[in-house]
Amino acid sequence: MSEAVLRAEKLSVGYGKKVIISGVELTAECGKILTIIGPNGAGKSTILKTICRQLEPLGGTVFIGKEKMGELSGNALARTVSVLLTNRVKTEYMRCIDVVEMGRYPYTGSLGILSDEDRAKVRDAMKLVDIEMLADREFDRISDGQRQRVLLAGAICREPEVLILDEPTTFLDVKYKLELMSILKKLASERNTAIILSLHELDLAQRVSDRIICVRGEKLDRTGTPEEIFSGDYISGLYGVSAGSFCESFGTPELERCEGEPEVFVIGGGGSGIDVYRSLQRRGVPFAAGVIHENDIEFPVAHALASKLITEKPFETVTQESFDSALAVMKKCRTVICSVSRFGAANEYCRRLRDEAEQLGILTKELKNER
Repeated sequence: MSEAVLRAEKLSVGYGKKVIISGVELTAECGKILTIIGPNGAGKSTILKTICRQLEPLGGTVFIGKEKMGELSGNALARTVSVLLTNRVKTEYMRCIDVVEMGRYPYTGSLGILSDEDRAKVRDAMKLVDIEMLADREFDRISDGQRQRVLLAGAICREPEVLILDEPTTFLDVKYKLELMSILKKLASERNTAIILSLHELDLAQRVSDRIICVRGEKLDRTGTPEEIFSGDYISGLYGVSAGSFCESFGTPELERCEGEPEVFVIGGGGSGIDVYRSLQRRGVPFAAGVIHENDIEFPVAHALASKLITEKPFETVTQESFDSALAVMKKCRTVICSVSRFGAANEYCRRLRDEAEQLGILTKELKNER
């Protein structure tokens, strides 16, 4: 079992005397990533600011190891917990390497003079986040995404036991988001760092987290593994999704389906129909799809967007009954699109659907004639 390095018990957080969330219980373990998710304004940042002592707890206790956080000196806390929050860092004519070096100040003494060992750790952190080429650039003259990586290097070079990050992907494009997640996983697995972060990107939270805390209302609503959190319709309820739907399997949202009798029938499978489904949805065309196995990669998208969906049980060969159901729906449609290029034994009846559509003169491979 992993060692608990930071622990909150019966914690109440807020501003002034106003409690926003009470009864917070969380544990950060060495080598594990703990992610906090929830709607905007739910209090995720307030929790993070409290457990790193930027805000005073309004109740309860935060422990670092066996010691109460409130009893640690500022320097002792800074050596144990490193923080990257969304606040803008105020700099004036500072180079990026100067900003990173600030991360070593808890180790330098009152004069703030870096040793050769300190400088080596700064270079190592900059290399880890791939910003060596920015060392002599002015911090105020680089992009938001580059600034985020510079600040992360400053947090890493402190070699903390706990790394706390508040929405660290906010200013990053997809390339750097993925690189950041890889860095965090490496810090956890190779350096045994306990990582606590908040995320808006649910697909990233699903993929990177060891445990997830969900915040809703004035309390923690649920805590569990990604598999436990991303199941059923829980996420839709957590965020109050009413327009469209949320795909638990992929951690991504889908827009609302176009209701009404289907005008187009899509013969899909194996992921081949996903782009077609979304294209028809964007054009406002209600459509049917089939025959899709319930364990097919495209089933969640078809289920979310199709006005009618004919399915087959996982791993079963498409049956005569499913074929008949699909054929009856297909004959009422004005157009059939077959996105499948190859048929096998399990979906032989789908090939027959295509052949039927061709004989009826309604088979097409083009979407341009649709709305």
